[in-house]
Amino acid sequence: MSVQVENLEKNMAKLTVEVSPEDFEKAVQAAYMKSKNRITIPGFRKGKAPRIMIEKMYGAGIFYEDAANALIQEEYPKAAEESKLDIVSQPEIDIVQIEKGKPFIFTAEVAVKPEVTLGEYKGVEVEVSPVEVTEEEVAAELKREQENNSRTIDVDDRAVEQGDMITLDFEGFVDGEAFEGGKGTDYPLTIGSNSFIPGFEDQLVGAKIGEEKEVNVTFPENYHANDLAGKPAVFKCTVKAIKVKELPELDDEFAKDVSEFDTLEEYKADIEKNLRTRKEDVAKREKEDKAVDAVIANAQMDIPEPMIQNQINQLMQDFIRRMQAQGLSIDQYYQFTGLDNEKIQEQMRPQALKRIQSRLVLEKVAEVENIQISDEKFEEEVKRMADMYKMEADKLKEMMGDYEKEQIKMDMAVQEAVTLVADAAKTVEKKEEEKAE
Repeated sequence: MSVQVENLEKNMAKLTVEVSPEDFEKAVQAAYMKSKNRITIPGFRKGKAPRIMIEKMYGAGIFYEDAANALIQEEYPKAAEESKLDIVSQPEIDIVQIEKGKPFIFTAEVAVKPEVTLGEYKGVEVEVSPVEVTEEEVAAELKREQENNSRTIDVDDRAVEQGDMITLDFEGFVDGEAFEGGKGTDYPLTIGSNSFIPGFEDQLVGAKIGEEKEVNVTFPENYHANDLAGKPAVFKCTVKAIKVKELPELDDEFAKDVSEFDTLEEYKADIEKNLRTRKEDVAKREKEDKAVDAVIANAQMDIPEPMIQNQINQLMQDFIRRMQAQGLSIDQYYQFTGLDNEKIQEQMRPQALKRIQSRLVLEKVAEVENIQISDEKFEEEVKRMADMYKMEADKLKEMMGDYEKEQIKMDMAVQEAVTLVADAAKTVEKKEEEKAE
């Protein structure tokens, strides 16, 4: 095998691979041996027909496709390694020559990892918001915990009010006819949750247990059922039960019940501390993201389209897995949203491009700054990963090949590069109008 490399525009390259006539003949013979048992020739038992007779009946090239596929699978990886190129895409294969007694020649067009020219990456200016925790935020967190520890009690001495949790029977009619999906029995509904058609829940305020009440609404123009969209409807409703939340008192006893603290003031101080920690983490990530964005803006790189498409494909696969985890197929998602594969991929393009740009500039920063991951740091990372997977670190390490180990080290170097550019960044407090937005 021999390989020639031709550099193309926009970080693309073409490998021309030539396989000797002898190796091509061996591949054709192997294809014959693999396929002969499936071919029937008159006058021969199945699997006993000579190759020359099969080629005479079906054409000289009957085994060429299988032979070509086998040779490409075998020879392309060798050619890619020999080329010394940093290939970042699947090859686009084109067969140039396939003929008996001649070399088998094919080309592989590939994307090559682009070279990055860094601009300013230390001391870039980023806008950040000051970390503040307000009394209102503490109160809201306290309220949520209060809600979590509430209990529900039955109410039977009054009509429905806003915020009540009711049990409801209902049946809907359009033009006097009941419609499919418009009936419910013992349906749980919180008044004010806006989970029904606009106006539906408000009209139930004042309804008494056991009394039938008519609710008049109009389906939205964009309602998912086309036969109902924009049409007026009447729902015959019967409230069967009313429940309300009973909240515990916010006092020292409450603090003892829900936390490790003896007083409400101590508990509130802990809430404030945790909120501040969370906000500081968010602010740290925000600063890192903005610093990396600034480094990208100052850098130059020409990213080949196949590299972007590969990243989009990865994002699509991750998206499909998340949908499946929620019990939804991608076809069902398309049906519900009105989107298709092309539209979703187009939506993912900016994210894919950003991921590639970030990785490339950070790898370049790591290279320029000579960021090296020590054996000690690597061992710590392996232990962290092992703990996450509930494995022994030594066993996890044994499962890793050299490539996986180098990839982990590179990921760690990239993260250190993130820390470097973020720590070196000049911070400017975000203006009030920007915060409000």
